[in-house]
Order: sequence, then C-alpha cells, then structure tokens
Amino acid sequence: MTRVLIVDDQAVVRLGFSSLVGSQPDMVVVGAAGDGCEAVRLAEDLAARNQGPHVVLMDIRMPVLGGIEATAQLGRLPEPPSVIALTTFDLDDYVFDALRAGASGFLLKDATPEQILEAIRVVAAGDGLLAPAVTRRLIAQFARQPRLTAPARLDRLTSREREVLLLVARGLSNAEIAARLCLAEQTVKSHVGALLSKLGLRDRVQAVVLAYESGLVTPGASVDRPA
Repeated sequence: MTRVLIVDDQAVVRLGFSSLVGSQPDMVVVGAAGDGCEAVRLAEDLAARNQGPHVVLMDIRMPVLGGIEATAQLGRLPEPPSVIALTTFDLDDYVFDALRAGASGFLLKDATPEQILEAIRVVAAGDGLLAPAVTRRLIAQFARQPRLTAPARLDRLTSREREVLLLVARGLSNAEIAARLCLAEQTVKSHVGALLSKLGLRDRVQAVVLAYESGLVTPGASVDRPA
C-alpha cells in the first residue's frame, strides 16, 4: 500500500483528494495537513510510528509555511517521502523552486483524477513526473541560462552511467534507453539506480535538473550528440 499525505490549506481540497486517494485499493491516506509546518510535524510523527508517507501531495501556496519550504524540510527526514507539488498557478518560479527543493513531480490542480492517481503511482515507484506543459517551459528556461560547469561528482559516473544520464535527461524511458543502447531493460534500471546513488539524487526528475543546470546536456541538442 502506498501511504499518502495530503497537504492543502483548503479543507474542501483536502477532503476531495482524500476521497480520491482513499478510493484506490493500492493507496491509503495516512494524514492531512493545512500548512507546511503541520505537514512536517505530521510526517515526522508518522515516521516515528513506522507509518511515514511514501508520497505527499503538496500545495505550493499556503500560510505559515509554504509548500516549497515544507518540501525542503521533508527532504531532510531519514526516509524522505516523494513530493508531488500541486498548484493552480502555472508559473515558472514555482516549478524551479519546487524541483530544487526536492519535489519529484509537479502538476496543476486542473489535472484529472486519473492523472493525479497515476502521478502518485509513478513517484511511489521511484520515478519523477512533470506535466507536459511544465516540461516544455522547464527546458526552455534552461536554454536561456548560461552554460555552467558540471559538478565534480559527475566524475564518479562510469562512461555507461553518464551515457544513460544523458538519455534520461532527454526524457527517454528505461525501455527506450535499452533499445537505443542495445541493453536489457533491467540493466538500464540498474544503471539508473547506480547513477542516482552516486550523485546523491532521489529520482529521475532531480537527475534531469542536474543534467541541464550543469550544462551536461543542452536543450535542443540531438540525443545522439549531447553536449
């Protein structure tokens, strides 16, 4: 069962998400919070009882402590949950700040129930997820940034892991990477797990952010000729 924590300052939204998640046979709502401080305290209390959330649906704009700050604090827990940032505000700053704070996904609140449930399952499985419109603007924003120096920890990667990282940054799935590199899909999965561990990253979304921010891959470049 995937344990889900709902965080939103509107009671009706919390109730709606709780009803949606609670209707699924593979999910359970372990708590709901109205602001970031309450969310962090609740997550800590649940973790102390070995019932910590696997996934947090996190509103961005809340009183007391906003969703971005709360996401960063949750990331410091011994076993941090995956956070899906939810907002009605389709603004770039929220996207970048949420991802840099450690969010594993970003969706607008007008996402369909099916999309929200799929997002929970995706991040619970260890992958990251972004709304398509968000992904397009995210890459466009990186295209406007100056080329940065790749962090030294990228040197920890083998040549194959570096190659896999470049393809992950291009949005390819494990199956697509396996086909491109003539590898077994399980082998690709092992490479992805290894590179995430070496780079100290939680999931593929953080790997994509690192690849673009470091200049390892350039928006618009061919996947056959990454930067």
